[in-house]
Amino acid sequence: MSVDSGKRLNKFISDTGLCSRREADKLIEQNRVTVNGKAPELGTKIFAKDKVVVDGKRIGAVAEDKSDRIYLVYNKPIGITCTTERHVKGNIIDAIGHKQRIFPIGRLDKPSEGLILLTSDGDIVNKILRAENAHEKEYEVTVNQPISERFLQKMAKGVPILGTVTKPCVVRPRGKFSFTIILTQGLNRQIRRMCEFLGYEVTKLKRTRIMHFELGKLRSGQWRNVTEQELKTLNAALKHSIKAVKTN
Repeated sequence: MSVDSGKRLNKFISDTGLCSRREADKLIEQNRVTVNGKAPELGTKIFAKDKVVVDGKRIGAVAEDKSDRIYLVYNKPIGITCTTERHVKGNIIDAIGHKQRIFPIGRLDKPSEGLILLTSDGDIVNKILRAENAHEKEYEVTVNQPISERFLQKMAKGVPILGTVTKPCVVRPRGKFSFTIILTQGLNRQIRRMCEFLGYEVTKLKRTRIMHFELGKLRSGQWRNVTEQELKTLNAALKHSIKAVKTN
């Protein structure tokens, strides 16, 4: 929906890359947003002529074709926290140092490393997170003792954690102490909890792939822009996922 036909205020703010829609609602409730110089309501609609100000700074509408939005692949080092809160030491925003406002899609634990996507496109964040359980995420895992065939089979079949049993997944050995695992769900600290249930401790955890996005030769702490082809593939995948959710 274009601004000319009206757009909800929280979506208008989110689309600029300032924050998520939920965080935009908080800004509105905290009276940190004005529309045409007045305090708005949560459901206020924004049109092309309207002046939206957040914390004293005017924000403008984004291009409808998304040509002005940012999409990044980042190789997160250990110790970086996936938060946009700038007061948190080692936050991902300061670590990347991008000139545009961006935020991470999902999370990667502080002691973990590897691939995470960041963007200024609030729409795509919501779509990816809503469809998260339909998409693969691949990890390289090192544990504190030799892995056994029994361990690999149990990990692949499903492990009881957090009041549920994890979905079946693909697990392959890499070495005496390491394996790769491909998940299609994202429970809190899932791999670490799965290993812990089976008597293992994770000593190293690295995400190497999300859907069709791969780390490749990206070194720790480096980031790159998403390619045009990667973005096309992503949009096609999300379109399919959203349709699948509606028809199930």
